Amino acid sequence: MVKQKACKICNTIYETGDKCPKCGSKESTEGFKGRIVVLNPEKSEIAKRLNLKDKGNFAIKTR
Repeated sequence: MVKQKACKICNTIYETGDKCPKCGSKESTEGFKGRIVVLNPEKSEIAKRLNLKDKGNFAIKTR
């Protein structure tokens, strides 16, 4: 099983590569808590509160 990483800058969860596919940052961690899956950011109240503009998997908290 592939270890998932979360970007410390934008909280995007990804599996492959050294850098984040959304923001290009190389700051990532394997230690994160919680997951938010945003399917429709325009209609999602949670996405609005967390200021998420894109679809995808996001960590709630990174270490």
